[in-house]
Amino acid sequence: MNRWLTFLCIIFLAGTGTCAYSDTNSEVEARKSALDLAGAFSNDGFKIRDGHWCGTVQPHVHYLVAVNLYAGNQYWFSVGATEPAKKVAVSVYDETGNHVSTESYDSGDRAAAGFAPANSGQYFVSVDLLDGQQGSFCLVYSYK
Repeated sequence: MNRWLTFLCIIFLAGTGTCAYSDTNSEVEARKSALDLAGAFSNDGFKIRDGHWCGTVQPHVHYLVAVNLYAGNQYWFSVGATEPAKKVAVSVYDETGNHVSTESYDSGDRAAAGFAPANSGQYFVSVDLLDGQQGSFCLVYSYK
């Protein structure tokens, strides 16, 4: 996917949680991995939000998704990636770009970040490749 389409999808994703192109087989596998991880949080009463964000994670490139979150809720952002991506990370930033302190889960090609925002508003979720080569990823989130 070219950079312009990626940019358009990020903007589109920020508002709707979906993109206008079909998921590749690799992205489908990444989504299965992310949903498997998010399912663990369902055991604690979290509901998986409809929609997902898929794409390509690359070394030294931050994939950002804008989300509107509400004070009083708790959230978990779960990501799954496929080979040759070996280690991914999820980070959350507030509307001014400051890193938000989160609980984290890290299992190589799957990672999650959880927190409860003190203020309602727009936040940014970053998916980063820490080890390995370019691969597909999928991000889902849960709330309660």
